[in-house]
Amino acid sequence: MNIMDFNVKKLAADAGTFLSRAVQFTEEKLGQAEKTELDAHLENLLSKAECTKIWTEKIMKQTEVLLQPNPNARIEEFVYEKLDRKAPSRINNPELLGQYMIDAGTEFGPGTAYGNALIKCGETQKRIGTADRELIQTSALNFLTPLRNFIEGDYKTIAKERKLLQNKRLDLDAAKTRLKKAKTADTRASSEQELRITQSEFDRQAEITRLLLEGISSTHAHHLRCLNDFVEAQMTYYAQCYQYMVDLQKQLGSFPSNYLCNNNQSSVQPLPPASSNVIVPSVMASTSGLGISSPSNLSDLKECTGNRKARVLYDYDAANSSELSLLADEVITVFSVIGMDSDWLMGERGNQKGRVPITYLELLN
Repeated sequence: MNIMDFNVKKLAADAGTFLSRAVQFTEEKLGQAEKTELDAHLENLLSKAECTKIWTEKIMKQTEVLLQPNPNARIEEFVYEKLDRKAPSRINNPELLGQYMIDAGTEFGPGTAYGNALIKCGETQKRIGTADRELIQTSALNFLTPLRNFIEGDYKTIAKERKLLQNKRLDLDAAKTRLKKAKTADTRASSEQELRITQSEFDRQAEITRLLLEGISSTHAHHLRCLNDFVEAQMTYYAQCYQYMVDLQKQLGSFPSNYLCNNNQSSVQPLPPASSNVIVPSVMASTSGLGISSPSNLSDLKECTGNRKARVLYDYDAANSSELSLLADEVITVFSVIGMDSDWLMGERGNQKGRVPITYLELLN
C-alpha cells in the first residue's frame, strides 16, 4: 500500500466518522436517539471551568480599561504584544498635565505666587504620572499576565479536550445505535466490538478531561495570589499619590495670601489652608460660592468689643504692612476698630500690631 492509498483510506474513514457524528448529533437534537449523559461531578467541573473563563475574561478586559482608558493605546499595545515587540514609551496624562503646568508657571514667572504654585503642582503631577506608570507595569506583570495565560493556555487545552470528549461521546452513542439496529449475528458481533472500543475511548477521554478540570481549583488559588498582588500595587499607588498631594498641600498653604498681594486685593478675606480640619466661613460675595461654613465662634469674633485673647488656628503671611503675620497655635490680643471690615480684627502681639482675618482665629475666654 503506497502513501497515496493510505491517505485516501484515512480521509474516507475520517469522512465516515464525521458523518456518523453528524447524524448522531442531529438525531439527538430531534429526540430520535439516546444520549449518554456525563456524570454529575464531571458536569459540575465543566460548568466551573466555563464560569471561570467567562469571569476571568471580563475582569481582565475591565482591568485593562482601568489601567489604560485610551482604547487606541490599548490596541497599539495589543499589536506590539502580538508582534513580540516593546511598545514605545509615551507620556501619560498626569505627566503631560504636569509639563503644561510647569511650562505655564515658568512663563508666568516662578517669582509670582501663581507661577510658583503651577510649577509645584506640575512637579507633583509628574510624580503621579510616574507612579501611574509603575502601577500599570506591576499590574500587567503580576495580575493581567497570569489571567491571560489561563485564557490563552490552560483553558484552550481544556476546551480542546472537552471537544474531543464530545466527539468520543457521539462515537459511543452512534455505536449503541448501530448495535440496536443490527439484524444478523455477524453485524451484531461487529457492533458489540465497536461498542467496547468506543466505550473504552470515551472513558479514557472523560478521565483526561476530569483531571484537567480539577486543576481549576489550583487556578483559583493562583489567581487569588495575583489578586493580592494587584491590591498591593493599587495600595502602593494610592498611598504615593496621597503623600504627594499632602506634601503639595503643605507647600501651597501660604499661597492664598501671596495671591491676594500679587493682585492688590488685600481687602478680600483669605481662606485658611485646605489641610486644616476646621471648617471656615463664607465671608464675602467673592468666596460665598465655595459653600464654606463658619466656625462656631464666628459671631463672637464679629461682635468682639474691647481686648480679647484669641488662639491662631493656621499660619498666615501678611499680604501688606497693614496686616499682622500669624503662627498657628500662638495666642494674640484682638480688638475691633470702628469702620473696619467685619471679617477682620486688629491683632496685637507685643509691640506688633496689624489687621488679622477672623477665620484664622479662635476666641478664648
